[in-house]
Amino acid sequence: MATKKSVRAIFPGSFDPITNGHLDVVHRGMKLFDELVIAVGRSPVKNQLFRPEERVEMIAELITDMPGVSVETFDGLTVEYAARKKADVILRGLRSLTDVQYEFQLAMTNRAVAGIETVFIMTSEQYGFTSSTLIREVASLGGDLSNLIPKSVHDRLKQHLKGADGRA
Repeated sequence: MATKKSVRAIFPGSFDPITNGHLDVVHRGMKLFDELVIAVGRSPVKNQLFRPEERVEMIAELITDMPGVSVETFDGLTVEYAARKKADVILRGLRSLTDVQYEFQLAMTNRAVAGIETVFIMTSEQYGFTSSTLIREVASLGGDLSNLIPKSVHDRLKQHLKGADGRA
């Protein structure tokens, strides 16, 4: 009788801030994997709004009722982090054809360099246009994001921007 293998996935990203599109991918990933680690990366090239520790706090609040899901930060290459976590796969969300081209190249490189597979989940239609970059831009201009990000994240984003320049 064969025993079922436990499958650990990492879902890497900047999550600056986490969106409902990200959470959609997490919820659907929970159905596929026994353990899912949301891996908040530190990007030296992105202009980030929240410190990694703040992003982890926001995400931790949102996943308290999600068994098998955890969150932590990481530095360096995603494939090296995946190896340290003994992850079986990397989970990635796809929104558009542009994402497919970029993510396909990244997945092929990760498999060639580190032998790790990538599993893609298409985001739900209502989040197909959403990105953290777009969220930050709309928020900085005072736009309504209440249907694109969780309320707790929306509140933090408004507070953060208000403290930064008096807007929001």
